[in-house]
Amino acid sequence: MPEVLVRSAMDVLPKIEINPILSAMDCMPECCEQGFLQSKFWGLFKARTGWQAYSCTYSFYDKDLSGRILVLRRKFAKLFSFLYVPFGVGELSSIPGRWNALAALGRALGESFGSTAVFIRFDLPWERDRALAKNKEEELNIEDTLGFRIPGLFKGTDVQVPDTVILDLQGEERQILARMKPKWRYNIRLSQKKAISVEDEGFSSLPLFMSLYKETARRDRIAIHPESYYKALFETSFEIAEAAKANSITTITPRLSLYVARHEEEVLASIIVLHFGNTSTYLYGASSSKKRNLMPTYALQWQAILDAKRSGAKKYDFFGIPPDDKDDSHPMAGLYLFKTGFGGNIIHRYGAYDISLRPALYSAFRTAEKMRNFWHKKIKKTLNKKTIGLSDKTIEKSKIKKLHKSQASEEDTSLSSDSENTKPSNP
Repeated sequence: MPEVLVRSAMDVLPKIEINPILSAMDCMPECCEQGFLQSKFWGLFKARTGWQAYSCTYSFYDKDLSGRILVLRRKFAKLFSFLYVPFGVGELSSIPGRWNALAALGRALGESFGSTAVFIRFDLPWERDRALAKNKEEELNIEDTLGFRIPGLFKGTDVQVPDTVILDLQGEERQILARMKPKWRYNIRLSQKKAISVEDEGFSSLPLFMSLYKETARRDRIAIHPESYYKALFETSFEIAEAAKANSITTITPRLSLYVARHEEEVLASIIVLHFGNTSTYLYGASSSKKRNLMPTYALQWQAILDAKRSGAKKYDFFGIPPDDKDDSHPMAGLYLFKTGFGGNIIHRYGAYDISLRPALYSAFRTAEKMRNFWHKKIKKTLNKKTIGLSDKTIEKSKIKKLHKSQASEEDTSLSSDSENTKPSNP
């Protein structure tokens, strides 16, 4: 790319056009190049759960540097707001001077949205080099990487989990199985042998899912949204599909599956999967503590993978893992082994970066945000462990004794690989 274009990204703000997303018709035509988090569907859904959503286009002075992004806005402290771009601006990742271009785009969006915006947060989809990703702090320090500081650009708090596993669905089913770890293939077959049934029961089984999800949240001490949040997700997808059909508009529409795993009519686990474009994404999961030795979570994932492939999806996104398997304190520590065992490609991304628009207010916001994170991730977690640690140990010992008495040897072996803990309620 010409040097003058790179310089323009630093010195000349791009042109911004803003279109609010208020109804299903505002979601057409849909955009799916950057995934569901940048879709108009997701914007409409978030607009119904406390945000304002906008489909924005930007263009630098050269037409080769342009794109479309979903921007979400949320008010705080009555007079102010912040802007949020989930997994947007992927098209900037390969250009020279991309960090300068990002900063310029952030400033332009800030000017376009008005003086109440304190900062804009980009959860970047840009992939990090795998070798460098091992040293996360070193690579995420952009000032050290570039050798100079970009005014107003700061590392933010990740909203979306930056690391994930994406399974390639191309090829035959036996080839997908062959890429899994042997134990994962064994557990899938074990679930079939033990007559675990899996059905896509859809929206009608949302109350059942929520009952199981609340049980999971209590057991694993994670935060989840109220049922109305997940209901709005389904209703928004239905509304868009119906509007497209009623107006004879050919466009990408979202489709949600709610899978339920049962054994002898007893509900054991459930997951919600979003099908959008060429990718199916595992969004939410819940499981009972009963009959885990029958591997219902493996049966659920395998059925979702098969359905995604048969419906034409090219990829299955497990949507969120820790950066590695070394940090036992990570809220998703148990998921790393479970999700990577299915044989997908591990993706590391940069995570969130902020462009400060009102420095003093942004500094105050970040201080409060860090204090809140410290309270929830350190102090509150430690207090919870001390308060219920003894009772947890007693319960766990009792469970282990009962398990050892009731299980056959092959089931004992399988249980050691069933390390899925439900992820925090994100996105």
